[in-house]
Amino acid sequence: MESTGGPYLNTAAVTSPVGIARLLQITFGCTTFSLVAHQGGFSAAYGTFCMFVWTFCFATTVFIIACEFTHLHSCLSLSWGNFTAAFAMLATLMSLTAAVIYPLYFVQVGCYPIGCEVRDFRIAASVFAGLLFVTYATEVFLTRAKPGQVTSYMATISGLLKIVQAFVACIIFGALVNDSQYGKYVATQWCVAVYSFCFVVTVVVVAFSVTGKTALLWFPFERSVVIYTFGAVLLYASAAVIWPVFCFDSKYGSPRRPGLCAKGKCPWDSQLVIAIFTYVNLLLYILDLAYSQRIRFVSHL
Repeated sequence: MESTGGPYLNTAAVTSPVGIARLLQITFGCTTFSLVAHQGGFSAAYGTFCMFVWTFCFATTVFIIACEFTHLHSCLSLSWGNFTAAFAMLATLMSLTAAVIYPLYFVQVGCYPIGCEVRDFRIAASVFAGLLFVTYATEVFLTRAKPGQVTSYMATISGLLKIVQAFVACIIFGALVNDSQYGKYVATQWCVAVYSFCFVVTVVVVAFSVTGKTALLWFPFERSVVIYTFGAVLLYASAAVIWPVFCFDSKYGSPRRPGLCAKGKCPWDSQLVIAIFTYVNLLLYILDLAYSQRIRFVSHL
């Protein structure tokens, strides 16, 4: 690696507003999972997910700061601006989810039966989990593309929406595997195909942007993404019509939640979650299509 003649360490990586936000992310993330691991405790899939989120975000943020502080990111075959912007948005969504799930399932007002000390640790962990979400959201706010600014694609509204779309699709998949009975009709299977196709293509778009390989493609990547987004709007519009009809119309499903349906194991609940997030993703793809008309891709930043 040739020397550029500049300083070996990039102090702005820890002294700039974004750098300070990342230092706070490390502090709050480490505090959160330490409180949970030491005394707060966690169990089942929900608790394991929360611990994964906090440790994953902590480790990745440490990696980002270390690379920027030492300039090692210039040696990586990544579009660093796209990578950091994509991770900040993903971490924001994941930390928000964990900040909601952990207190919902593990925090209680009274001390019985877990004891007051454990309860206090769980409350403290929930507070720091909320602060962690705020710091990641702050980074997204600070690094997002400003009007007229030349920046990486993932820092634009359209790029950030790609991360949200993929995250919402993961929620849909989680509800699908939770006894949603999507295999009863060909129409609902079509909806699953829509969710899967759009998720895969969205992930591919993000992957090409993060790796900075868009210039190597034999077709115009920018135009292809816009065309895909338009197609995704049409596909999700079809799912937004088909799924509710075949799940909640009295001819095919149930308009109301069955009275004998067990909480947490009711297909109707999963079907409702899928319907709601189908409309959420449809709106996100429409917004994405609107914003994608106003941006230009920059893969090398």
